[in-house]
Amino acid sequence: MESINPHTGQKIRDYQPFSDERVAILLKEADQAFQAWRKTQFAERSKLMKNAARVMRERKNELAQLMADEMGKILRDGAAEVEKCASCCDFYADNADKFLSSQTVESDAKESYVAFDPLGVVLAVMPWNFPFWQVFRFAAPALMAGNAGILKHASNVSGCALAIEDIFLQAGFPKGLFTTILVPGSSVEKVIRNPVIKAVTLTGSTPAGKSVATAAGSVLKKTVLELGGSDAYVVLVDADLDLAVDTCVQSRLINAGQSCIAAKRFIVVRELREEFERRYVEKFKKIRFGNPNEPTSDMGPMARVDLRDDVHKQVEKSISQGAKLLVGGKIPSGPGAYYPATVLGGVKPGMVAFDEEIFGPVAAIIEAEDEKDAIRLANSSPFGLGAALFTKDKAKADRLSREIEAGSVFINAFVKSDVRLPFGGIKESGYGRELSSFGIREFVNTKTVYHGNTKTTKTPEAVGAGAALE
Repeated sequence: MESINPHTGQKIRDYQPFSDERVAILLKEADQAFQAWRKTQFAERSKLMKNAARVMRERKNELAQLMADEMGKILRDGAAEVEKCASCCDFYADNADKFLSSQTVESDAKESYVAFDPLGVVLAVMPWNFPFWQVFRFAAPALMAGNAGILKHASNVSGCALAIEDIFLQAGFPKGLFTTILVPGSSVEKVIRNPVIKAVTLTGSTPAGKSVATAAGSVLKKTVLELGGSDAYVVLVDADLDLAVDTCVQSRLINAGQSCIAAKRFIVVRELREEFERRYVEKFKKIRFGNPNEPTSDMGPMARVDLRDDVHKQVEKSISQGAKLLVGGKIPSGPGAYYPATVLGGVKPGMVAFDEEIFGPVAAIIEAEDEKDAIRLANSSPFGLGAALFTKDKAKADRLSREIEAGSVFINAFVKSDVRLPFGGIKESGYGRELSSFGIREFVNTKTVYHGNTKTTKTPEAVGAGAALE
């Protein structure tokens, strides 16, 4: 397992994978830490989670540099990611008690309520593109709910993975409560099958999600999956075109286009398509890609050379299928995993740029006949993570947002994750939700507690009636 700087192409460090024996010991220690942690009060958990937020803010520059070195994120974006993680910790420290308070329910019982109890040790299988945020949006709610966490991170960001474990230790969390294990992807199924693991969350590709879901399902363990996306940004005839173009450009190039919820398919009604395309291309031509450590860079390299090469193959295949290369599309000379901001026009269903997720700085512009056709094209995808609509008509936006098949629809704005709102997808973009009150309840036992009337003696008829109602 090795970390390679995607800017220079030079190796940063080799990491020795953990042995099966070491992993087994760490899982046992996590379970022991959980048994004590589950009994702690929310006030104690909250204090430590606030500490974690403080530690991250104090180490912001160091952690941003680590992301730049390991996966090419430009420094200002890395600093913003660290701040977002700290805010996530603050949010759950402040709200977990409220989200998980027992809920009284009227029934025929003397008293009945719903309680939310932790499940145990949760395995998180995480990707490299947002190496801190992807983890903390799981870890903060999971730990605040009383669970323990095991992190299997992407191999190319092992330094980030170890730094996250260190953040929780520095914040004062019990040893073993949050642990990073350095193992290859081929070892994940074995970890899932360990009886200590009670649930699994994965952010990653659709094939990876299916693999994890299959393994977890075979041993009846809960999963939450946030998978790939090919988000459609629909630009209607009454859109504010300046806002639409600026937002669509920004969303496509966040993190060098390496985001599940980045805009990928731009579906523009016929009346606006030519003007939208002209403005869009002009803005892409001005994007400066380069050293992530330089403040003048708008975009850093992609995370790995092989990933860059895969994106280029998708671009070339789309062109061979009839798409038009409007800007970019050429691998630059020199070291590093760089790829220019690229726009493909004339994209239609059946082309790679329409049917597949392109995980890089490549935009696909698609012309729709009208509003109805635009929604049809937006839904003509196996993915359903996010989508955006551009229109000045609020009533129309609210109506059409209910017709779009996605886990979230943003109106006149780019899709983003917000700790206050549930986040996740449908179809091949996964299932389950992260963030908000919905996310913290994914890894708890939603338990019914029923107090019967102790003065009532059950008759055989009553027992039979109860059995019939079960």
